[in-house]
Amino acid sequence: MDTDKKKLYNFLDDFPLLIEAGFLAVKQLDEISATRIFHAAEAMSPGHTAPQIGLGYIALNKLEVKEATRIFETVIQQEPENHLAQTFLGICFLLTKPKRKKGEKMIREAVDKTNDATIKNLGEISLEWAEKDLNKKKSPFFPDREAEKEESSSS
Repeated sequence: MDTDKKKLYNFLDDFPLLIEAGFLAVKQLDEISATRIFHAAEAMSPGHTAPQIGLGYIALNKLEVKEATRIFETVIQQEPENHLAQTFLGICFLLTKPKRKKGEKMIREAVDKTNDATIKNLGEISLEWAEKDLNKKKSPFFPDREAEKEESSSS
C-alpha cells in the first residue's frame, strides 16, 4: 500500500463525521464548506452515496431542483432502496408541479418501507407541506398571475 492510501486509510473511521459535518455546514448556510466536506468524503470513499446525498441536499436547499433531481436519481440508480434519497427525490418532484403526485407517491412508499424515524418524519412533514401549501389553488409561494393581469388591465 503506498503512503497516500495508507494515510487515507487511517481516516476512514472519520467518514461518518465528515458527512455529519457537511450537513451541519449546510444547516449553517455555509455552502462552500459543506461542498468541500462532501467532496473530501467522496475522495475518502468514492463509491459511497452519502456525499452525493449531501451535494443533492445543498442543491435542494438552493432550490436548484433540476440539479438536485439529477443527483438523487443517480443515487437511487446505485442504491434503489436508499429511502433518504427517495424522500429527497420525492421532495424535488413536489416542487415540480407536473410531477407533484409522483413525488407524493414516492415519499409515501419511502415512509412505508423505512424503519428510520428521521426519514419517516421528513416524509410526513413533506407530505403535510404539500397538502397544506403546495396543493392549494392559490399557493402563498407562487404569484397569482390572473390577479396580476386583472389589476394591470383595470389601471
